[in-house]
Amino acid sequence: MYNLDFSGAHDTFHLYQSAHPDDPLGFVADGAAYLFAEFNRLQILESDLFIDDQKFDNRSQQKPDPAVKAAFEAEMARSDELVSKSLAASPGNANALFSRVLANGLRGDYTAMIEKRNLASLSYMKTSRITAQQLLAIDPTCYDAFLAVGVENYLLGSTPAPVRWVLRMTGSQTDKAEGIQRLRLTAEKGYYLAPFARLLLAVAALRDKDKNTARLLLAGLATEFPHNQLYSKELARIQ
Repeated sequence: MYNLDFSGAHDTFHLYQSAHPDDPLGFVADGAAYLFAEFNRLQILESDLFIDDQKFDNRSQQKPDPAVKAAFEAEMARSDELVSKSLAASPGNANALFSRVLANGLRGDYTAMIEKRNLASLSYMKTSRITAQQLLAIDPTCYDAFLAVGVENYLLGSTPAPVRWVLRMTGSQTDKAEGIQRLRLTAEKGYYLAPFARLLLAVAALRDKDKNTARLLLAGLATEFPHNQLYSKELARIQ
């Protein structure tokens, strides 16, 4: 997926699903492939959308492919079913909790970026973070789970002070510095989500006018994933 080869990703996930039909991770991962392929088609992955707050706020509501949405929801539903089954048998099942973290994060992304329902997406974001904290209490070395904690804190911590106060009253976490710290943990020690965390850190650096850090992060991603032209395109933009 990091090379934007979504067809190849689906093939890999389908093989995994066949070999591990009771593992929710194979289904939530396939859902991610549908979601990010749709993001790519709709050009949602362009970084300037996230660097310019006004452009983000004024973005138009997207027109999703109904077939892709149906496939995405089907994978999420199957993952939910398997997660519930796994947690009923073993409440501390780390793999099931991680699958739930991913599923809520992906649903939040779809709700915000395609349907432009920002408030609704906050609920998914908070649920993903809470589940991630439950998982980290069981397994502190699941560094991928820190991404959910980092995303909520950074995104909501970047809002104006009055908004942060209201968000904290609803139970959201809004510590921008902690958000960056958690993203760095995933970027340095994560497995599945390390490249994604590095991309988010590059966007954060660009928002802070730190082009040197963004350049280093993007250069590493462009080298590691040469078939993803988005990395090289963004790198060229800030050169």
